[in-house]
Amino acid sequence: MTASSATGPDSNGDTNGADPHGAGGPDGAVPGADPAAVGPWLADRLDDSRWQTCTLRPIGGGRSNLTYRVDSAAGAVVLRRPPVGEVAATAHDMGRERRVIAGLAGTAVPVPRVLAWSEEGPPVDAPCFVMELVDGVVPLGELPPGWATTEEERGRAGQALVDVLVALHGVDPGSVGLGDFGRPDGFMARQVRRWGTQWEAARATGGAADPGTAAALTGLAQTLAGSVPQTQRHTIVHGDYRIDNCLFDADDPGRIRAVLDWELSTLGDPMADLGLLLVYWPEADEHPVWRAAQHLASPTRLPGFPRRAEVARAYAAGSGLDLAPLPWYVAFGAFKLAVVLAGILSRVHSGMVPASMAEGLDDAVDPLVALGEHVLAHGLDR
Repeated sequence: MTASSATGPDSNGDTNGADPHGAGGPDGAVPGADPAAVGPWLADRLDDSRWQTCTLRPIGGGRSNLTYRVDSAAGAVVLRRPPVGEVAATAHDMGRERRVIAGLAGTAVPVPRVLAWSEEGPPVDAPCFVMELVDGVVPLGELPPGWATTEEERGRAGQALVDVLVALHGVDPGSVGLGDFGRPDGFMARQVRRWGTQWEAARATGGAADPGTAAALTGLAQTLAGSVPQTQRHTIVHGDYRIDNCLFDADDPGRIRAVLDWELSTLGDPMADLGLLLVYWPEADEHPVWRAAQHLASPTRLPGFPRRAEVARAYAAGSGLDLAPLPWYVAFGAFKLAVVLAGILSRVHSGMVPASMAEGLDDAVDPLVALGEHVLAHGLDR
């Protein structure tokens, strides 16, 4: 699939009921954004009257922030806003996402340029920002015809993912205006508490998991809380770094043109990004526990893509970090993702969101809990 946008699927994957490929209603309006408001606002902010008349089209297929392609005679840009309705402020903070993208401009981390923003009010009656549209490929389940057709090209795509992650974790936050972007001290302990609290909220609502899975997930949270590794380094962390949150060059699979979906970014422990990346990284002929936990389609099983152990070694070589505690971070990544999915199932069960948001998530929580338990007990080699 070739994406002509500066964003791929959201980190938790949702269009909030919008058709990800549709062009809106008869008046061009789409859920969460009205071209009659967006056009004049863009014309003013970008100082170009050609934006007055524009069309909006939802893009991406996430369960989190909403993304639109905006087209006009002046060109095309991408608009990001929070989901429609009440949301947790920290989960969908447009200001933070915009700030980190703007801060990373000019570094070795490829990001779209931020063009305009609003803290509230017009044009969508919520915080939002507009960024440049970047053309490229977002690798989803199957690679697009003609892209990364050789093992060598797929190997370079995998190495590019590692190189960009190493580059991100090598950025000095203070040098790009992000020295106060988070509280890195005690980051992982707070993360375990935060996601544990989210799990308890989902569990209390009901529908998040069967009793056995619920007990196992609670047990995994307790095990993680009692064995938090010492952080080796404080860096900017993406929070949901994976292959389909990156936009690759259509002609060169070894080049990433933009890293997308920064809504969970902060200052913290870089090993958390690596651990979650490996949870999202299926490989051929893997242990059944790993295979069962893969709920997102990914091309990394194809020949040429590095295996998880190779990804980890390449990251260690580039970052200089010790991989000894990596199983804990992978287990935490599995735990975090299990809680995210349990939260979605709970909201569907309580009628807070449409049932379509749980599509494909049936029985997805238990395998992630099993994976977390597995890597803590056996490491990453089994």
